[in-house]
Amino acid sequence: MRPVFPIIATCLLLATSPVVADPLPSWAATETKARIIDFVESVTDPASPDYVTPADRIAVFDNDGTLWAEKPFYFQAFYALDRVRERAAADPSILTSDVLKAAAAGDIEGVASGGLEGLLEVIAVSHAGLSVEEFQDDVNAWLAEARHPSTDKRFEEMIYQPMLELLSFLRDEGFETWIVSGGGVQFIRAFADEAYNIPPQQVMGSAGPMEYVDGKVMKLPGIDFVDDKEGKPVGIASRIGKRPILAAGNSDGDFAMLEYTTNGDGPRLGLLVHHTDAEREFAYDREGHIGVLVRGLDEGPERGWLIVDMKADWEQIWP
Repeated sequence: MRPVFPIIATCLLLATSPVVADPLPSWAATETKARIIDFVESVTDPASPDYVTPADRIAVFDNDGTLWAEKPFYFQAFYALDRVRERAAADPSILTSDVLKAAAAGDIEGVASGGLEGLLEVIAVSHAGLSVEEFQDDVNAWLAEARHPSTDKRFEEMIYQPMLELLSFLRDEGFETWIVSGGGVQFIRAFADEAYNIPPQQVMGSAGPMEYVDGKVMKLPGIDFVDDKEGKPVGIASRIGKRPILAAGNSDGDFAMLEYTTNGDGPRLGLLVHHTDAEREFAYDREGHIGVLVRGLDEGPERGWLIVDMKADWEQIWP
């Protein structure tokens, strides 16, 4: 008769051994997922030659098209269009450009044709005249009611579940996660903590002038800083003061951020979300006004950047 003690001991060992949970359950079991996990494990294992101290584990993420959807137009633009229409109804004299006239008419293509500069003009007009707190309260009230024109989801429901998991995984492994977006900084700060568990002090974005008046910080018309393209590394160097070791984006507007991140010494990871799933989300890359991805597709692989194929690499899109 075989002794039972080794069998019992083995059963006890299996019962008490910790089960390692999948940190990225919404990601398909592809090379993409394996590379992300391997990178994180290598920089957080003290025995690894690629070990990075927690103080230097900085990860930066674009927002539009990377953490939540951006089609058919940036979500902040929908908010701005609503507010420009309201303001123009009360004071038509604010419509001083073709882009603003298009915004008041709800002409998304007309606004998009003005590029980021035109969008920022619309944002400047629609957002000015409120204190920072009043503006963020208004943003959250709008988010609670507004619906996406094609999915009928609330905009906050169109956050990418796989990216939420990646953010959580990184923080669990001692990373500090930042948003570095071309969108308005105060707009994103209104919801980033609740949506992504990223506090407002770790959000960078395009910013307009402000002034202090009678106990309030008021938003003024205009743009002081555009946090897009080459502006992203400048903002990172100014605000964070360290070169990140991981950067995630989805368009050529993020190219400079990924280049800056991966040009540093030691282990680095650049990641681009490629929108390939027209059935569950949207499919786009080289053409259009929003989220254009050309240089990233052409040069990213040879630079060692990870191109995330949304259709193949994500088993789930929305939370």
